[in-house]
Amino acid sequence: MKSSLLAVLVVVSQLGTAWCQTAQPKTAAELAKYLGPDRERVLYEGAKKEGKLVWYTSLTVYKEMSKSFEAKYPGVAVELYRAPAVNLASRILSEAQAKRYIVDAVETTPGSLMLVRDNKLLLPYNSPHLADYPEGSKDKAPGGLFYTTVDRESYAGIGYNKNAIASADVPKNFDDLLKPALKGKIGISNEEMGSRVIGAMLKQKGDGFVKKLAAQDIKQYALPALGLNELIVSGEVPLTFTAVDSNVRLAAARGAPVAWLPGDLVPTNAGSMGAFLHTQRPHAALLFIDFMIGPEGQKLFSEKYGYGTARKESGFKRWYPEQGLSTYEYANTVERWNKILLQISRK
Repeated sequence: MKSSLLAVLVVVSQLGTAWCQTAQPKTAAELAKYLGPDRERVLYEGAKKEGKLVWYTSLTVYKEMSKSFEAKYPGVAVELYRAPAVNLASRILSEAQAKRYIVDAVETTPGSLMLVRDNKLLLPYNSPHLADYPEGSKDKAPGGLFYTTVDRESYAGIGYNKNAIASADVPKNFDDLLKPALKGKIGISNEEMGSRVIGAMLKQKGDGFVKKLAAQDIKQYALPALGLNELIVSGEVPLTFTAVDSNVRLAAARGAPVAWLPGDLVPTNAGSMGAFLHTQRPHAALLFIDFMIGPEGQKLFSEKYGYGTARKESGFKRWYPEQGLSTYEYANTVERWNKILLQISRK
């Protein structure tokens, strides 16, 4: 009787082992959706065999983030390529067309990732960390998977020089931008950041409100948000509604008399993580994505490098202008917003 029972146990054990072995993900697509309790172990062991990942990014603190990842996962190196977002998309598309599958993971702004996605070059994935992210911060793919996830955020709002704007005149919302005391004191970026804020105003307040802004004698500057921020710091531009929160906070930390406030609806500039469809090192790519969108990566972004995180409540209403749009639709929408921006401001 005992020998028969032992034989049954041996068979059951063998079947269980065989099932576990067949249940282990094999292909990149299987790995991308695998959520087993041993996910991190499976990815790390595979990543060590792969030895490295190639990461394309437009992130400023790319070296710091890659070093933190390498410290946590010894034996997995990060090979870096950094360029402006639009250049990254062009490089990925041209390499894919030539069947040169070099990149594994991509981190850049949504506009460029949308172009890569629309060319069917992103690997849909899942992650145990995605439950912590609101819907607007994840780009949905079929089968309950996602193409990208926001890993860092910055916010466009009202920035001003406290020496140039009286406290009673500081705008607390979009309507306050129409205060007579602010006429001739507002400057804006005429680049994409400014267009996105116009989009937020149209969405929240309507076309009539935006037309009223033209009476405020708004001056436009052919500068990115960081360049315009320097004019706010100097007082040359007393106030803008196209200020990025992190730029203002960093300037204030250096002693500049500047402050930032959210508008009624805050356009969110994001960096997002995606995996290349033809990744040659899927374990390392997915392990890196988990790190970047997980608690450790998000803590580094928010506490050490000054970025916002989609995982936390911001205290204001965030808006992702690209959400639900194709590359073509977004480009046309931004062009329309930019025309309106140019109409309500002067050079």
